[in-house]
Amino acid sequence: MPPGGGGPMKDCEYSQISTHSSSPMESPHKKKKIAARRKWEVFPGRNKFFCNGRIMMARQTGVFYLTLVLILVTSGLFFAFDCPYLAVKITPAIPVVGGILFFFVMGTLLRTSFSDPGVLPRATPDEAADLERQIDIANGTSSGGYRPPPRTKEVIINGQTVKLKYCFTCKIFRPPRASHCSLCDNCVERFDHHCPWVGNCVGKRNYRFFYMFILSLSFLTVFIFAFVITHVILRSQQAGFLNALKDSPASVLEAVVCFFSVWSIVGLSGFHTYLISSNQTTNEDIKGSWSNKRGKENYNPYSYGNIFTNCCVALCGPVSPSLIDRRGYIQPDTPQPAAPSNGMATYGATQSQSDMCDQDQCIQSTKFVLQAAATPLLQSEPSLTSDELHLPGKPGLGTPCASLTLGPPTPPSSMPNLAAEAALTDILPLKDEHVGHQFLTPDEAPSPPTMLAGSPLAHSRTMHVLGLASQDSLHEDSVRGLVKLSSV
Repeated sequence: MPPGGGGPMKDCEYSQISTHSSSPMESPHKKKKIAARRKWEVFPGRNKFFCNGRIMMARQTGVFYLTLVLILVTSGLFFAFDCPYLAVKITPAIPVVGGILFFFVMGTLLRTSFSDPGVLPRATPDEAADLERQIDIANGTSSGGYRPPPRTKEVIINGQTVKLKYCFTCKIFRPPRASHCSLCDNCVERFDHHCPWVGNCVGKRNYRFFYMFILSLSFLTVFIFAFVITHVILRSQQAGFLNALKDSPASVLEAVVCFFSVWSIVGLSGFHTYLISSNQTTNEDIKGSWSNKRGKENYNPYSYGNIFTNCCVALCGPVSPSLIDRRGYIQPDTPQPAAPSNGMATYGATQSQSDMCDQDQCIQSTKFVLQAAATPLLQSEPSLTSDELHLPGKPGLGTPCASLTLGPPTPPSSMPNLAAEAALTDILPLKDEHVGHQFLTPDEAPSPPTMLAGSPLAHSRTMHVLGLASQDSLHEDSVRGLVKLSSV
């Protein structure tokens, strides 16, 4: 604009600000996108996860790899060195049946090892606090002392009393037949045992696959061992026993492995067949929890009384869903007030209310003390004029007043001494009852008026005025102490 003014305003040119700059200073409101985490990434148990949480195993998997090697090597040698000869000399169905058994064994083994055995989710901090509060209320514990929660609860199942144990790691009462695995550090529903050969716990969700694995492995071991011996016998008939061993050395290795493993595998299959027929778990059988006879006191409440029904329930029933949702996303924590459960007041709410009550009482007591300290001094009659009133310690008060001693200031009580103030007002007459009192602060209070020396009335009024002054000084010292304490 020209100095003289009045000229047209020039067009202003504005430079456009780039909103797509990568500099954090130019885009302060742009938030970084945080990738959502899945629950398996923060799982508290001692487990390993693969394939984005789809595969779940125990942390100790060395024996599991040994199981894989034994099965793969033994079956591979059988299919490579024995099956071609047996398919020509006997029947082509041998490698077919062997292949079916092999794939069934591998499928059930991987299904047992890679699945959730039935892990129970741990209690959240709010759920654990609510459970402990319910335990305290049920036991009638007081807030003055600490008592650990009980370890058991009792429930009735088919007429039999079953104890539910409290898990201090998972902060839950374990359901019936559940137990805490010390290796995986998880509570497993219908816990059978922890099997290092499959690298996982055996529980409610993978027990049927474990049973099918050991049963099919028994058949495969017996099948391989039988046809390896058949292969050696057929070759020995043609060229002799030693020549047969030289022609097929792999058969010797297969026979040795199968011979030493078939006894344990077949025995384990028979043991679990007995457990399924009686609807028991390995954990219950080792502890001797139940008896198979209905007439005894500790009869098994989970048995249906029929072998066929027990086997159908264990092997043919639906597979329960996983409770831990290991592939789910972690939701952001939203603070919510804890509601009372079962109509009972929560411990936290009661504690906060008691704290508020204590604060209110303290505030009210402080207010009473401040009001008592600011209580006005009652002015005496102006007609009472005499010599200057001396405080204690100064000469001129006479013998009775000289014996008056003031002790150290004591803390005031929570309630003011109203009775003492009423007595003072009754003893000290006012000049005019219709005229209001003049309220003064302790610092602005004037010196006591002079009184007639030597008269009994003057002496008594001197005593009361001195008591009022000493009371005022006590209140002032107490208020200052309270202010210092409150500032600390």
